[in-house]
Amino acid sequence: MLEKIEKLQLLTTGIIISLVILVAVKMISSSISQNVITTTGSAYEIVKSDSGTINFEITAKAQTKQQAHKIIQNNLAEVKKYLNDKKITDIEVKASNGYYSYKRDYRGMDTNVVDYYNMSQPVTIRDNNVELIKEISTDITGLINKGIDINVWDVSYQYSKLGDLKVTLLEKAATDAKNRAQSMLKPTGSSVGKVKSIRMGVYQITPVDSTNVSDGGINDTSSIDKKVTAVANVAFKIK
Repeated sequence: MLEKIEKLQLLTTGIIISLVILVAVKMISSSISQNVITTTGSAYEIVKSDSGTINFEITAKAQTKQQAHKIIQNNLAEVKKYLNDKKITDIEVKASNGYYSYKRDYRGMDTNVVDYYNMSQPVTIRDNNVELIKEISTDITGLINKGIDINVWDVSYQYSKLGDLKVTLLEKAATDAKNRAQSMLKPTGSSVGKVKSIRMGVYQITPVDSTNVSDGGINDTSSIDKKVTAVANVAFKIK
């Protein structure tokens, strides 16, 4: 009885090994065509943004356009003082815009009688201290306690050396593709030859802990620390 069990175990092990070899050969064969092997390599690096931008607006409403403009100017002076105290010098004040709101009748329909004038003043600030930008993005709304109506609607972080990094990562991705090709060819006794073609994939720039990918690439600007990933599809001759 024991002898039969041992034979059955040996037979089962042999079948499993044969299946593993068969799958491996099929995987290799599917990537090999006309003495060419094609593999995909990848490489990534984690970087820290070296500049940040905040877009926000100061809003006001008053009985007249002139009154609303005066409120905006007074509040803008307060905001600039706040930013100067934070050592922010790159302040871009953009063109203001506004519109009239009209009173409504008993049916809820707009009339021709002006109720008040709405005005908004867009402002953009930039700085290389990304931690300071992050702090201001949440702290600046505290000016509401001073009667300043302020809304932050966009905070972004950039990495200025992205162009050079992309080149480096592409080289590493191509090397990774070659290493993968060598590993796949090793069981066949063949080796990797010259590059026949190389195609760069899209870059994925994501938050560090993100697993998101996109066929069109991702360019995250919401996080200070970013993961930059490059992909290369490389075809090698087999020798």
